[in-house]
Amino acid sequence: MDAATLTYDTLRFGEFEDFPETSEPVWVLGTQFSALTEKDEILSDITSRLWFTYRKSFLPIGGTGPTSDTGWGCMLRCGQMILGQALVCRHLGRDWRWVRGQRQREEYVSILNAFIDKKDCYYSIHQIAQMGVGEGKSIGQWYGPNTVAQVLKKLAVFDSWSRMAVHVAMDNTVVIEEIKRLCMPWLNFEGAGCSEAAAPREMNGCLEGACAMAEEETALWRPLVLLIPLRLGLTDINEAYIETLKQCFMMPQSLGVIGGKPNSAHYFIGFVGEELIYLDPHTTQPAVEPSEDGQVPDDSYHCQHPPCRMDICELDPSIAAGFFCKTEDDFDDWCARIRKMSCSRGSLPMFELVDSQPSHLISADVLNLTPDFSDSDRLERFFDSEDEEFEILSL
Repeated sequence: MDAATLTYDTLRFGEFEDFPETSEPVWVLGTQFSALTEKDEILSDITSRLWFTYRKSFLPIGGTGPTSDTGWGCMLRCGQMILGQALVCRHLGRDWRWVRGQRQREEYVSILNAFIDKKDCYYSIHQIAQMGVGEGKSIGQWYGPNTVAQVLKKLAVFDSWSRMAVHVAMDNTVVIEEIKRLCMPWLNFEGAGCSEAAAPREMNGCLEGACAMAEEETALWRPLVLLIPLRLGLTDINEAYIETLKQCFMMPQSLGVIGGKPNSAHYFIGFVGEELIYLDPHTTQPAVEPSEDGQVPDDSYHCQHPPCRMDICELDPSIAAGFFCKTEDDFDDWCARIRKMSCSRGSLPMFELVDSQPSHLISADVLNLTPDFSDSDRLERFFDSEDEEFEILSL
């Protein structure tokens, strides 16, 4: 059986290793635990993360396409997981916990509904696969971390309930000025109206639009989802980046990392010692149908066995790291942490943090593009490259 299509349907959950007994700290998305005294808390935290896996028997993608994503949708599911974590932080908070069988908060149900495998849900496999066509990926084709990041950025524009600003930092460079303008929309939209290209449409049963200017539009800060596609070596991860990667999981803003092995993607949420902790999408489960009252049978959206682990040196060098900054203070704190980390000895920075856009990077102004949908698409395609073509960072 091909490794890319191997599913846990062929295994027993009892075969998963229990969490190790170790005195080394366990880090999960910015929270530190002790494996000796807080094992239940660790498992509760990990179980509370949204777990998106292969599904089968959903309506055909595009009307005539596949009815299952087994064998090709693992990176798309990892993209759903990292964005799902951002939505949990946005609406429920990092410390929220899922309890099996307990009636959940309305915000949680709304988040889950956004990922149901139907064409009219914001972040469904249908939406991601079809939006990927604009990134040069045919439906059923495997994605890399960069492609899924670009697709999530486009889809988030229509989610006016969450109203998150998704920024994909290209060329291994995070530009503070760009992000602050993106997250403070009154700087960009003051006195401007919606273009015809941003006409509203039905999503999740509600009328939404790419330029839906709610009363919150003048808020001081739109919550930020920062995705940073990187390549940390040629065929294997450069060991000089390992400590820096670990420190990313220790930041309170951490959304984790999407990556894995060639043609087999995982969602990495933390580490213990020299092992990464991850959620694996390679389980094929039946598609879920919400009940008439909108509630979603949610047991299959939470991983209820000990999490998977792998040696950090086995990580494929092509990844995308994610961070969530709910407020401007969160972002300023993240910048301070990155700068401090960059100055520490014994580790190599994975990306550069700069105040303003370097002159060697081409901007929309240079290309003379107006910020409507069609031109934004052209600009994104200009920047987007195949995942194997990232600039290689080395000592």
